[in-house]
Amino acid sequence: MTGSSKIRVAVVGAGKMGTYHAKLLGKTPEVDLVGVCDTNVWKAQLAAWQSNTVAIRDYRDVLGRVDAMVIAVPTPLHYEVGKAALEAGAHVLIEKPLASSVDEAKELLALSESKKLVLQVGHIERFNPAVLEAVRHIRDPRYITVERLGPYDPRTAHIGVVMDLMIHDLDILLTLVGSEVESLEALGANLLSGHEDIANVRVRFKTGCVADLTASRISLAKSRKLRAFQKDSYISLDYGKGSLKIYKKKSPVIKSLADVQILTPKLTGVDPLKNEHLHFLDCIRHNRKPWPSGERGVEALKLALQITDELQRYEVSGHASSRSLIPSWAQDLGKIAKTVGKDILRS
Repeated sequence: MTGSSKIRVAVVGAGKMGTYHAKLLGKTPEVDLVGVCDTNVWKAQLAAWQSNTVAIRDYRDVLGRVDAMVIAVPTPLHYEVGKAALEAGAHVLIEKPLASSVDEAKELLALSESKKLVLQVGHIERFNPAVLEAVRHIRDPRYITVERLGPYDPRTAHIGVVMDLMIHDLDILLTLVGSEVESLEALGANLLSGHEDIANVRVRFKTGCVADLTASRISLAKSRKLRAFQKDSYISLDYGKGSLKIYKKKSPVIKSLADVQILTPKLTGVDPLKNEHLHFLDCIRHNRKPWPSGERGVEALKLALQITDELQRYEVSGHASSRSLIPSWAQDLGKIAKTVGKDILRS
């Protein structure tokens, strides 16, 4: 799609994320926001009022009337809505994870390719100014640590913390390392929902890089940080603050801090979601493959599901018969997690 005409877009899903999408798209000059769709008419109307558009109960009513759809419905519905949109000839930006299963994700990818339509996955952290800058400096990392912690949100209780939160970091990790996974170890515990609410994962890549990831939705304070260590530098990234620090060796032998150069690149203050939208619109206009493409979405989903399978095998448990399977550090993690969970429930 080329030219100066506005791109007709509908947002499907009027929850927290869908409302964010609608608000920004309603202010985007090159977009004609056709409507916000949700089976909950009140939520759809509220989101529509805030974005100067109309509320629509059934997303199927806009099929054939829009150029693109932003899909922000619960994960189990991603496949159904995404497939209907693509079959109707609409470009799709679909929130992460791409689908509930790898087979569903691959089918959506194949459909988008056969129809020559843009399929972008909502891995919003890729558009965080700190990440965009960090990608320029991280080369052949040897060790990466990531933590993504936050309070419990009942609206995501239908999926575990790996698919809900950690999948952002898995996508970034696969992008930064650029290597196949050799092996992984994962441990977690479900405390407030029927899925894991806290998870610790160690991923080993074929390049030799090792990554330790922690995701939790039972933490009272939010923390979203990534640290990458490579041969001549250390990169510290704070997703939440949108900040980046780079520590580089000025000489082969470090005798004092004077031998370390500390860089704090100037970052843009652009909203990551706005960056995501502009990228999606640009890909539509110029027939380009998005950076967080369907293929990338499949790979992140595949790794996330591999981790959840591992978690089910080695979930932290209080049963004496299972303790022999769990290293001491993991037993401590389980005790801490269960204590924190009880404190939250009491509050």
